[in-house]
Amino acid sequence: MPKLDLTKVPVKTGSIYPEPYASMVAGRTSLRLGEAGGLTQFGANLVILQPGAMSSLRHWHMAEDEFVMVTEGTCTLVQDGGATEMNPGDCAAFPAGSTDGHHFLNRTDKVAKFLVVGTKAKAEVATYSDVDMQIHMGGGKARFTYKDGSDWEGPR
Repeated sequence: MPKLDLTKVPVKTGSIYPEPYASMVAGRTSLRLGEAGGLTQFGANLVILQPGAMSSLRHWHMAEDEFVMVTEGTCTLVQDGGATEMNPGDCAAFPAGSTDGHHFLNRTDKVAKFLVVGTKAKAEVATYSDVDMQIHMGGGKARFTYKDGSDWEGPR
């Protein structure tokens, strides 16, 4: 596979989150680098956060490891224990099954970017730490539930 031309990698915008959560990640885009390179065993995405943007709801994965490296600007990593400022070259790792939810914020007035690499489990459940919601992924489909497993019908 030749060098990836980042100008030709499609930019993914928007979110599969149901409202009101989809609007909360406005200002986040990503380049699906692994997909563009034909990778199937793990994902690699360059996430771009505009000033004031959030990467995702705070979450943790049951089956998938995640690794993040900040490549540009300053991101604030938020976990159960608080916030940590991360600059280019700083890395964080989130092992599968660790219930310490995480997400990244751009609290600056400049664009921030980070590379995220993660496994691609055939079936996955991610739990959102601060809201009563989970996502169940499998067979190319996503299903949102409450943490008790019942179908998600909106915030409660």
